[in-house]
Amino acid sequence: MARTTRASTAKAAAPAPTLKKAAVKEAQQLSSPPSTPAPNTRKRPRKGVKQEDTGDVNDLPHNLGTALPTPGADGDAEGASLSPPRKRAKRAVKTEATPLSKAHLANTPLKTEDGELKPEPTPKKTPKKANYGLTPGLSPYPDYPRPTSEECHEVVRLLEKVHGKVTAPKAIPPPSLDVSGCGEVPSVLDALIRTRLSANTTNKNSSTAFQGLVKRFGVLNEGVGKGSVDWDAVRTAPQKEVFKAIERGGLADRKSKDIQAIIQIAYDENQERKAAFTDPSDNAVPEGAETEAAAEKEDEVAKATQNVISLDHLHLLDTNAAIAKMLTFPGIGPKTASCVALFCLQRPSFAVDTHVFRLCQYLGWVPDPKTLKKGVPKVDRNTTYSHCEVRVPDELKYPLHQLLIRHGKICPRCRAITGEGSANWEEGCPVEHLVKRYGAKKGGVAVVGRKKGKAKKGKGKGVSDGEEDEEEQEDVPVEQDATAADEGDGSGSELSDLVSEAGEEDVKLEQ
Repeated sequence: MARTTRASTAKAAAPAPTLKKAAVKEAQQLSSPPSTPAPNTRKRPRKGVKQEDTGDVNDLPHNLGTALPTPGADGDAEGASLSPPRKRAKRAVKTEATPLSKAHLANTPLKTEDGELKPEPTPKKTPKKANYGLTPGLSPYPDYPRPTSEECHEVVRLLEKVHGKVTAPKAIPPPSLDVSGCGEVPSVLDALIRTRLSANTTNKNSSTAFQGLVKRFGVLNEGVGKGSVDWDAVRTAPQKEVFKAIERGGLADRKSKDIQAIIQIAYDENQERKAAFTDPSDNAVPEGAETEAAAEKEDEVAKATQNVISLDHLHLLDTNAAIAKMLTFPGIGPKTASCVALFCLQRPSFAVDTHVFRLCQYLGWVPDPKTLKKGVPKVDRNTTYSHCEVRVPDELKYPLHQLLIRHGKICPRCRAITGEGSANWEEGCPVEHLVKRYGAKKGGVAVVGRKKGKAKKGKGKGVSDGEEDEEEQEDVPVEQDATAADEGDGSGSELSDLVSEAGEEDVKLEQ
């Protein structure tokens, strides 16, 4: 008799295993074979051809003339979506405990013998490079004779025939609470913050970020600062709140810190100037106070008393001093400072954005990088600004800036993303005979062609392939784009132009 175990008993009591449906399903006789599925002939919808901007060349740049929805307005879906998007929760990562380093122990609050905490040492910040290595009134390429005054006048003449005559506005329009812009407002502080927001993002995103500041911190409804954003509320708010307000504009962490630092510097200056104007024992003489009218001093004191923060005293400085002052602020580079000087202070200044830089290279207004000697600054947007600031006549700086931006956006041959195969290439360019573009796709000499020519010249001279490759790398100028260093300045609107063109038609960080 076989031995009965618990396992065998449980196995006998268990129900029989269920067979797969496919094994027990009876075969069915099909009356007719299944029909062959029809081939998928559906085609992807093609994007429509990009419609070029046909607005007035005298419209202020960066779409300032195009009003965006006011935050909180009825039916404003975008304004209602200013709340930060939901973020995916991060998974906790288990890490092994590590012994505390000396650096960690050094930063740990220490206690005195009485049990009180010692103050933590303030971390040292790397000082900002003054003027970005540029000297006002002095070109980094003093021996390079271009552009001449005649060349500048000729380019203005040719471009105005296509894009219309440019006239600098006599008065600055009232500030918009919908569009950030790039310095085209009466308040210097407003202009700096708006331009900082526009760095390395689209016009729409920077405007959305500015609307976030307006919605979260409000506008002054009375007093000497009526109509302005409550910048003192932005200054005293936790950085996290400012971050959330501008989060949808891009680079919010860096920009929120820069904005609060700029406002704090301005607040401190306002209080110092107020003390100098009201305290007879204070021997300090504020910048520009020598030529400031008594009414303007009283206005400064009234604003400082009510904590209405302002940088309008920069109007008292000459152009170079005002730009140098702005360059000391966090996140403000030459392009931003030049834009504020041009549009807000209404001073002659040749602001160089990505379109202006590209066309200055095409026109030969800056040296060819392969011709530069060792120790000479490289050609970039900052050195182009510094050089052209000296070479371009003052009366042409505003119209040239406007015309080159517009031409760089819409010319079928001079846009950032275009080539001989692009739409409307055959329409030509009004300055075709003056420019030399890079690359075969833009009508220039192909890299391969130049390389073959050098190889032929190098035969019999003992030039190795490695040397040819090295020369070829130096021979191809690198065109910087709007994602070039976040000087903070960026500018914003430069990246927006490149991104929009790339996304709709054919696409490094520079302000």
